[in-house]
Amino acid sequence: MSDVVNPGAGTASAPAAVDTPTVPYSKGYTRYAMWLLLGIYAINFLDRQVINILAEPIKLELGLADWQLGLMSGLAFALFYTVLGIPIARFAERSNRPVIIGSAVAVWSGFTALCAIATNFWQLIIFRIGVGVGEAGCTPPAHSLISDYVPKEKRASALAFYSMGTPIGGLLGLVMGGLVADAYGWRTAFLVAGVPGILFALLAIFTLKEPRRLMAEHARKVAASTTATFGETMAYLSSKKTFWYIAFAAAVKAFIGYGHAPFTASFFLRNHPEEIQRLASHFGLILNHDLKSVGFLGLALGLVSGFSGAIGSIAGGWIADRFGRNDLRAYMVAPAIASLITIPIYITAVSIDSAAIALCILGINGFLGTLWYGPVYGTGQSVVPPHMRATAAAILLFIINLIGLGLGPLAVGLLSDWFNEGLGMGAAEGVRWALIVSAASGLIAFACFWLARKTIREDTVS
Repeated sequence: MSDVVNPGAGTASAPAAVDTPTVPYSKGYTRYAMWLLLGIYAINFLDRQVINILAEPIKLELGLADWQLGLMSGLAFALFYTVLGIPIARFAERSNRPVIIGSAVAVWSGFTALCAIATNFWQLIIFRIGVGVGEAGCTPPAHSLISDYVPKEKRASALAFYSMGTPIGGLLGLVMGGLVADAYGWRTAFLVAGVPGILFALLAIFTLKEPRRLMAEHARKVAASTTATFGETMAYLSSKKTFWYIAFAAAVKAFIGYGHAPFTASFFLRNHPEEIQRLASHFGLILNHDLKSVGFLGLALGLVSGFSGAIGSIAGGWIADRFGRNDLRAYMVAPAIASLITIPIYITAVSIDSAAIALCILGINGFLGTLWYGPVYGTGQSVVPPHMRATAAAILLFIINLIGLGLGPLAVGLLSDWFNEGLGMGAAEGVRWALIVSAASGLIAFACFWLARKTIREDTVS
């Protein structure tokens, strides 16, 4: 990149980086590895998000409040997911990343399946914590591995491709969870969600390659001259304003996305019950399936958000790499603009009287809501030298998920209960206004992305 500069005087220094070869493996193998990692990340999000379509049936059977749904789907998972991500990333800086990823898949899949036997709120909390523990070992090593597999000029696109696992996994979780829950109950849906992970765990361990093994001489050089402690990595990042701007911008985006996820189906079931049932009956006839409201919502929301989100993720990475070649500031433009215009679009979706039109509008929101994946994760890897990448990814994810996943669902749940009970609006209007108020925080994300646009050229180093 023409805009890459030296960190310069006055910044926290890092040992001289010994970068990896541009293409460590053949194009064919790299393509296979990217598809496998995408599959793993899709399973990651399937197991993480399947609880969202099951929230209303779980609430009814176990007698939960909205804040408990938010705690169960957000904070309980996020605390262990975010905290453990950093020590696992430190381990991944010098250990076998495919083995770490494969082991993590096995752990989180097992705990997802255990959710099927939960009989009360606290058992579900414990099992969701277990899912968070397992998933902590996935993305930081994966980001580091991908950054070694591909040349830096394709990094945003590659990480955007990997990030498609978020909408694809969400799609699969909503569709599978809704249909299985309709037919066999929410417990069976958890059990089915946990099964595919075993295959992906084996594929990761036995077929993903660790570049450090192939390049033994390079690995010796890295071990000898480019090691960094966690404190040194934090000191280095302290001078990188861009990293902190994108971290908090993405955290706000995640706060909105994760906060809305457990309550979107509930919003439709509470505000448009008759229309949803009519739509479910109509599509059930087309599919030759006894489709109920939850099954229809899982199918509709999964398809709408999954396809639009996948396209948005790829588009964001392509825009960043295409226009960032000439000016690195282009990495931040699309996420900034998308963060701004998605606010009125989302408010329209939850305010309109037609459920069918609202679902269509949410497709636009899904596209805009994932444009930031490639630019943010690509930039997060580009402001640090290679030996700090896994730790930098873990720190970035720590901020994003602690604020977004940890606080988003809980905050929306508390707002919903407050509007419902405190202001007497009722459950339907309570969840609507909770979604609207949280969506408005996208203004903060816009401001942070725009600030990052001003510093990205001087902060990019690798």
